[in-house]
Amino acid sequence: MSVRINWRQSVAFTGTVIKYLAVAMLVPLAISLVYGEDTVVFLVSIGITAVTGIGLERLDDDPELGPREALLLVGLSWGAVALIGAIPYLIAGYGTESTLRYPVNALFESMSGFTTTGATVLGEISFERHSHALLMWRQLTQWLGGMGIIVLMVAILPEAAVNGAQLIESEAPGPELQKMTPKIAETARLLWLFYLGFTVLYVLILLGLHYGEMAPNMTPYNAVAHGFTTLPTGGFSPEADSIAAFSPAVQWVVIPFMLIAGMNFALFYLLLQDKYGAFLRDRELQAYLGANAGIALVLWGLLFTGSAPTLELGGATQGALENSLRQASFQIASLLNSTGYATSDFAQWEMTAQGVLLFAMFVGGSAGSTGGGVKVVRWLVVLKGIRRQLFTTAHPNAVRPIRLGGHVIDEEAIRAIYGFTLLYLLTFGVGTVLILLDAGRVGLAMTLLEAVSASLATIGNIGPGFGFLGPFGSYLEFPATSKLLMIFLMWIGRLEIIPVFVLFTGTFWND
Repeated sequence: MSVRINWRQSVAFTGTVIKYLAVAMLVPLAISLVYGEDTVVFLVSIGITAVTGIGLERLDDDPELGPREALLLVGLSWGAVALIGAIPYLIAGYGTESTLRYPVNALFESMSGFTTTGATVLGEISFERHSHALLMWRQLTQWLGGMGIIVLMVAILPEAAVNGAQLIESEAPGPELQKMTPKIAETARLLWLFYLGFTVLYVLILLGLHYGEMAPNMTPYNAVAHGFTTLPTGGFSPEADSIAAFSPAVQWVVIPFMLIAGMNFALFYLLLQDKYGAFLRDRELQAYLGANAGIALVLWGLLFTGSAPTLELGGATQGALENSLRQASFQIASLLNSTGYATSDFAQWEMTAQGVLLFAMFVGGSAGSTGGGVKVVRWLVVLKGIRRQLFTTAHPNAVRPIRLGGHVIDEEAIRAIYGFTLLYLLTFGVGTVLILLDAGRVGLAMTLLEAVSASLATIGNIGPGFGFLGPFGSYLEFPATSKLLMIFLMWIGRLEIIPVFVLFTGTFWND
């Protein structure tokens, strides 16, 4: 068999992506100049990144990517940006006691950032151990990865728009691409404008709380840092106590923006066109908001009645109406769409409440959002498919299409959703077993719940888990082999498995 894919095109365009990543590093470089920390780290990182990108660009100058070349580009780009993004961590950690001086740890933190997972191996998070510039780079990687690096390239580069639909479909979360305009480049620009607009609005509100003396420690640095990680459902924070470090006023503000981040950003185009009814009638949006409200109410009942008491950072919740409602609403909004922020150490909660949180982690955000997980629309189709199967079993001659929002879903799309969901659950299960086996190999004490949460939190790009992987914990204790496995899970989880797995098949490379 002959190879029928021009890999040089894909690698060359990956070089373009890397080259523009050097531009993004100017942000932490500016922070380093303000605080007088790690300036050399980012100057060297920018130089290495730019030279690498420009060098790879020269491999091919043909802007016409074929479908398979586009698929290869997406997989390569996400792997490459994680590798390049680890460079500042490695340089800053060299010769110090930082956990990031080890290449696997640096790559783990970088992949966790770009895939908006939010799992960390930093250990202690503080400005005494890590510079303001390095922690801002950590925040920025999540913002860049949230709406999608390739979507950004399609929005700003004419040559990327040639195969823009194929590229975005391979990168964007969800089973299908919802175009807002006839031109894919315009759709990409609108997605990024909505993303940028919500980020700016969020930062301004946080600054308003700070200067209004309702959030003294929500400094301009913290406001921008959390703006970079809330809208992408990332969850990284420069504060060791995550959002628990801030006042209840801040926590209430974060909740609606986490909910927005889990919505399909294409729906906001309907609001611009004054189509409020169509926005509110969207079936996935209704299910997403309904799931958040319903699961949060169950958790609130457990917290308020004392069935799942907590005396951690969040404070006592039994009989405390406002605090229990805030804790429940925040944790569900954060975990259901894979943000990963926390206002309480839920790893210390009763098993009943942890079970509710684990269920929420399986749901995921909406298609076309920055959220991770299986996605709400897929669960809707799966549930409707089960219902149809039960109906046709009783009525074998009946023809009953699956509808969503009044539209008949194509049977091929249904099979694709079934295939993805099965593959997601299978990969998650295999990941759980491998993590348990590796922990036993090195003598790391680990419960089944901790292994399940580690696999789910990485493939679902969620971040925190249970036990020592809780919201104020770390993945540092895992052996390097488990970290490499979870790096792989984060990578395939962000690209929704199939665009990565197909690269490992012979049929992709051969005619």
